[in-house]
Amino acid sequence: MNPSGIITFLSDFGLEDGYVGIVKGVILGINPRARIVDITHQIPHGSILDAAFVLQEAWHFFPEGTVHLAVVDPGVGTTRRPIAVQAERHFFVGPDNGLFWPIIDRYPSSRIVHLNQEHYFRSEISDTFHGRDIFAPVAAHLATGVALQLLGPPIKNPSSLSIPVPEIRDNLLLGAVIRIDHFGNLITNIEKNTLEKFLGKDEAVIRIGDLHITGIARTYGETTPGKVIALMGSAGLLEIAVCLGRAGDLDGLGAGNPLGMAVTVSRMGDDS
Repeated sequence: MNPSGIITFLSDFGLEDGYVGIVKGVILGINPRARIVDITHQIPHGSILDAAFVLQEAWHFFPEGTVHLAVVDPGVGTTRRPIAVQAERHFFVGPDNGLFWPIIDRYPSSRIVHLNQEHYFRSEISDTFHGRDIFAPVAAHLATGVALQLLGPPIKNPSSLSIPVPEIRDNLLLGAVIRIDHFGNLITNIEKNTLEKFLGKDEAVIRIGDLHITGIARTYGETTPGKVIALMGSAGLLEIAVCLGRAGDLDGLGAGNPLGMAVTVSRMGDDS
């Protein structure tokens, strides 16, 4: 497989410090021709689940041969393994903490190696910055065409990630809020195909906390400002949104963060 020369970069580093720039400097020091594309560096600190969902949503928009560097690594410096994955003619580099599990689970033929060939690392390795010292150099080498098998031995037991799955119970489709995006939209784990199969030709009634929403909108702007709507987002997942507002800040969602809140969908004819 020919490398595309592209390295995507996702992390929870934020942009206040120099960490993102340092990682890019290491990559370019090894591979000056690399094209580095930032997916985001605003993943909530240490949230492997958020990182996994964002990566899963983004990676397949890039050409074959792309290397995806993902560093959300609360276990840095512990016994968790550094790994690289090849799936669907793409490469993924980062910690073995479940971040790549949705991709590995979806593509069982994925090849996974334990990164232990230190001549592909920086010469000095910090216990707290493997993104700089291990993952960035490996990503840079992969993008030059270094073969995956040269980076370490294969492993068959990557760390998994517990991901909430919708279920149907008593004529209800039960899901949950799995992510809150920059716009305050509440993104659920209910996929379009699952919703359409459950509803048939009936209209949906969606409940979250004290909020009831009838019907599925097509766009964010087809209603009046401030109104709560449900719609299918660009990732193919049911979202709760507010026209020109933030659903995550709504009253009626209980105290605290709505992440993880239950979302129920009923059919209009079954609603009571």
